[in-house]
Amino acid sequence: MKALVYHAPGIRSYEEKPMPVIKESTDAIIRMTRTTICGTDLHIMKGDVPSVTDGRILGHEGVGIIEEIGGNVLNFSVGEHVLISCISSCGRCANCKKGMYSHCENGGGWILGNLIDGTQAEYVRIPFADNSLHPIPAEADEEALVMLSDILPTGFECGVLNGQIKPGDVVAIIGAGPIGLAVLLTAQFYSPAAVIMVDNDNNRLEVAKKFGATQVIRNDLGNAAEKIMVLTNNRGVDVAVEAIGIPAGFEICQAIVTAGGFIANVGVHGKPVKLNLDKLWSQNITITTRLVDTVTTPMLIKTVVSGKLQPKDLITHHFTLDQVMQAYDTFGDAMKKEALKVIITNDVMLQESAQSGMKKNIPFPVVV
Repeated sequence: MKALVYHAPGIRSYEEKPMPVIKESTDAIIRMTRTTICGTDLHIMKGDVPSVTDGRILGHEGVGIIEEIGGNVLNFSVGEHVLISCISSCGRCANCKKGMYSHCENGGGWILGNLIDGTQAEYVRIPFADNSLHPIPAEADEEALVMLSDILPTGFECGVLNGQIKPGDVVAIIGAGPIGLAVLLTAQFYSPAAVIMVDNDNNRLEVAKKFGATQVIRNDLGNAAEKIMVLTNNRGVDVAVEAIGIPAGFEICQAIVTAGGFIANVGVHGKPVKLNLDKLWSQNITITTRLVDTVTTPMLIKTVVSGKLQPKDLITHHFTLDQVMQAYDTFGDAMKKEALKVIITNDVMLQESAQSGMKKNIPFPVVV
């Protein structure tokens, strides 16, 4: 089969790999129909995730059709359309019973495209299939549901729930990429008074306004913190969400959070970050970190099917699997290409409708 393979920082290839096979009785083999690229994949390509080794097939998101199941898979059958969770979990260990699937003690957690081969391929093996797959409702849009493999539950669980956003809060989200926008979309479940989005990309800020941001700030000169303090009459924000994964993003959060507020880290950090504890120690600040557990995925599926959430609006580009190298180039140059999420299609019938690298029209003027 064909797949996108990581070899070393900055080195990837589209190549032939062996077909996956059932290894455990709880496994399922999925024929991928759609997948995508995550910001975490870019962190891998930068060398920020040393657990990913030479020869690994990347990807931890997507939808597909079950081709084969192990003898102990009880909840699914061959031929079913399923959503793949970015987190694999046994559902039985102490951590899983606490809903902390990301720290499954039986070899689960974030393993797809990390410790085992992932979804940017024609086929993928999914361990613990009963607890790591979700049935796709007949009326659901599969492209929209790809956004529920990772970014929507990540934004919701790591940003909104960890940040304890509540009605009337003033929220700042540092980073208007797909994860930051996922935080923005799901934060509105709780009716914050204001949501301020910070980025240095005009297009993404305009998209954020469409998705419900009340204020947007372009961080050209690294002065976003000062601008936010002016906007809030020097009070600061109740919840500051770091959604980039760079030290500067976390430093902004520390500078703008008000007394009694929350800093919710969502970004994948590959370098140490300075903690200004000399300023924060007396301010009753709560700092949270989290790897998504995907416990909210069933609820999010319901909100998408009902039309309450429109994650398909995050999709800007379409590619076929044999164009995955081009897809990485586009996603990696997001500002120039005006890219948010890309859909990579791996199905003959679906490929006919996928437009090669075609960008969806987003009717926003670019404001400097």
